[in-house]
Amino acid sequence: MLIAMGSVSMSLYTPAMPTLVEIFRTDPSTIKLTLSIYFFGYAFAQLISGPLSDAWGRRPTTLCFLGMYLAGSTICALAPTVELLLAGRLLQGIGAAGGVVLSRAIVRDQFVGQTSARIMNTIGLMVSLGPSFAPTLGGFLLTGFGWHSIFLLMVGYGFLLVGLVLFILPETLPQRDFSHLHPRRMLHNYFTLLTDPTFMRPSMVIGLTLGGLYTMAAILPFVLVDMVGLTPTQFGLGMLVQSGAYISGSMVVRQALKHRPAHFMVPFGLAIILGAGAAMAIVYRTIEPSFLSIMIPVGVWAFGIAFIMPAMTTDALANFPKMAGAAAALTGFMQIGGGFLGTLIAALFGAPLTALATLLPAMGVIAVSLHYGLRYLARKRHQETDTVPAE
Repeated sequence: MLIAMGSVSMSLYTPAMPTLVEIFRTDPSTIKLTLSIYFFGYAFAQLISGPLSDAWGRRPTTLCFLGMYLAGSTICALAPTVELLLAGRLLQGIGAAGGVVLSRAIVRDQFVGQTSARIMNTIGLMVSLGPSFAPTLGGFLLTGFGWHSIFLLMVGYGFLLVGLVLFILPETLPQRDFSHLHPRRMLHNYFTLLTDPTFMRPSMVIGLTLGGLYTMAAILPFVLVDMVGLTPTQFGLGMLVQSGAYISGSMVVRQALKHRPAHFMVPFGLAIILGAGAAMAIVYRTIEPSFLSIMIPVGVWAFGIAFIMPAMTTDALANFPKMAGAAAALTGFMQIGGGFLGTLIAALFGAPLTALATLLPAMGVIAVSLHYGLRYLARKRHQETDTVPAE
């Protein structure tokens, strides 16, 4: 539930985005900014939450960020102007950052290797259930109770998580180390991670592929509602295609992990994502937009992500047990940062469908190139390190 908080809070209100344009008497670009500013807070706050958790412990840090999430959700629910809505979304994103970082760090505190990959797959399956139903629920809430009810539900979600952390979640950090909060130590940790191809390869792949889904979340409401003509409720139901595809992929991977290592699935996932990107580049430019022509390539992309997430998430954290919080934070930053940059670049396109047909294929190609390029660098560095001069 902690790791799903960020994606649920992002997708729950997406059916209301076209409606919010009218309610606040603004333009679509400003409402899209509510998603971009959420990504901004969500991405950069992770860089702080990771070291904080390495120093203070997982539970106190989680409670601190949940408090900020509750404050932001309340501001959004009561916002009389779009400026306050933007401020609330920023605070909400900062608070949600703690959930994704702390969840991964808690797993790394206890598990590595194939066991960690299986747990990450299970977490991914659980995470997909939230965003799969969130747009549908958001559409029903918008139609039945108005847009305020969407953010009030987030307030209730935040209070539920506070109770679970207080009474159920144990502290998993073996030993607190307050030196992690020293600016020089923080910079050194992040520099170590950024210059290590064994970390950068999985983190960049996650950032570009999963970040692609977040980019789609900012664009699809304006394609499916404004161009195809779906109602907010129909849009919410239609997003089940994306989440259902990811769930299906996770179930396939869950069975495959019983017989094959997690890395065996990665090339298949990357090939599926490349195929989905190629379909978007062609279909979105040549066929009149309809629900199926838009959502089938989106679903294929989501299906492919399920094949790469267990191995990539485990690899990103595996070699850094003493700074697991920082590694989880930087991985999450790249993941959300990919979505943040994608939404910003998408705003530069006049037509949302053109943005989808251009950005997503490019993100897929870059992800595959970085995967194989950085893997080569990592192997080369490993060989140089292990080479012993002949006597």
